[in-house]
Amino acid sequence: MRRAVNDLLGAYDKLIMDPVHGGIPLYRHEIQVIDHPLFQRLRNICQNDILSLVFPGATHSRFLHSIGVMHVGSRMFRAMIDAYLRERQLSERADLSLSQLDAIDYLAKTIRLGCLLHDSGHSSFSHQFTQARRIHDLMARSQRFEDLWSGVDYHRFYRQRPDELEHEHYSVRVAYEVLSAINLADAGLATEDVLGIMETTEVTPSEAFCRHARTFWNFIAGGDAIAGVLSEASIPALVMDLLSSIVSGEIDADRADYMLRDGFHSSVTIGGFNLDHLLSNLRFGWNVAQPWLGLAITQKGLGALEDFVYSRHQMYRKVYAHKTALGFDWVLREAINEVLDDPDTFAWVDTCLSHMNYFAELTDSFFWEAFRRVARMRPHSYSKCIVDRVKLNHLDTRDNLDNAAIDAHCHYLANALTLAPGDVVTCSMRARFSNIQDSFNGIKVLVRDPVTRARSLRKITDVSAFFSKFGDGTITHFYQRPVQVRLPQDLTATAHAGPQNQD
Repeated sequence: MRRAVNDLLGAYDKLIMDPVHGGIPLYRHEIQVIDHPLFQRLRNICQNDILSLVFPGATHSRFLHSIGVMHVGSRMFRAMIDAYLRERQLSERADLSLSQLDAIDYLAKTIRLGCLLHDSGHSSFSHQFTQARRIHDLMARSQRFEDLWSGVDYHRFYRQRPDELEHEHYSVRVAYEVLSAINLADAGLATEDVLGIMETTEVTPSEAFCRHARTFWNFIAGGDAIAGVLSEASIPALVMDLLSSIVSGEIDADRADYMLRDGFHSSVTIGGFNLDHLLSNLRFGWNVAQPWLGLAITQKGLGALEDFVYSRHQMYRKVYAHKTALGFDWVLREAINEVLDDPDTFAWVDTCLSHMNYFAELTDSFFWEAFRRVARMRPHSYSKCIVDRVKLNHLDTRDNLDNAAIDAHCHYLANALTLAPGDVVTCSMRARFSNIQDSFNGIKVLVRDPVTRARSLRKITDVSAFFSKFGDGTITHFYQRPVQVRLPQDLTATAHAGPQNQD
């Protein structure tokens, strides 16, 4: 028996003080993960790229966000366990066996590591990095994935090579590198189980995970487990899906932390919601007919969930898609493209994207130094604009335009303002809310019958009309290209960036 009992009772090896959540306890193996150079690099990557040029307090890092996500993910899982135990004790005594304690501890620690490492693959300036055209082309290079996993059998985590690499693929690769460098076996955990609950992977869980998953299912499902409706082989996959939804889902630890953290550091109130109230109303939900195992919320907790969704919607509208912020994002991407014109810089970034030995070099600081070098040599450059914080002249904002409509409006603005077609540029941001209307990505509402007191799971939009108000949306801002940047005389095409996703 490992340290399950002590750990579940709150024993820890270190405490980190966080401005959002307060004290965050850490276990010994988590300290080893955090101390690894590939995780420490997250100190030098800003959570919100260059949002601090608009909201000066938003200088917080991916490092602290990742630790916060681990803390929230752990709280989510433990809150559901606590609620289950409380409800069982209303009718009978709930005695936990050592095997049940061990299973809960194993799953809780797996969630914590999955949350801790979920963003470990972000490169400089977070999402803006892969949005830059030249970086996107670099990421799409053939054999990039094979180079990244050189010497490692990636088929344990990917059944086939992905067509295009995203930061989630790098997070899995970093997580593998970090977990392989520490003695994870001392904590009784398996690398494949942690990677299995991260995005983009498909794994065969360890024997330990399968054993603990079956114990957990028997403990949670009660009569449904005793009836044996589900095959023994299907239970581990269902439990892994449950854990994955805590790491990355519609109500997940990632969103819960970044909304509170971004709102706090941006000094806005619209990102606030009552996390304690939300967590106290989360439950385990399952349907053996589908079969499905996931998150459910009580009816009285719907108000907290509505606050969560509305806060996210408002953060998207008022902060992430702020007209000045998206204008700086456009300049940032052009500056990244610009510094990669230097063959040495291009070659070094190419190397860093292919080898874990050098990946830690890709930080915000690396590119800021590159911007300053270009700015000194070329005063009429995007690098000079980003270094000197030169804002784009905002012309207009429109919602939900397709590419043809964006191009048409660019030409209209150029003609009306007597600008060259290439002087009108755009930046768009897309927020996905459609899952709210499509069963909210598997989240159900736990409804109690007023007569029989029996509980059932219902689709969230069948219980509350609030969520039908939300759908996917795209905000497009139109700007005038910086007059400081000289363009070739033959440039006539309108420049605009594809939508950024704000998930």
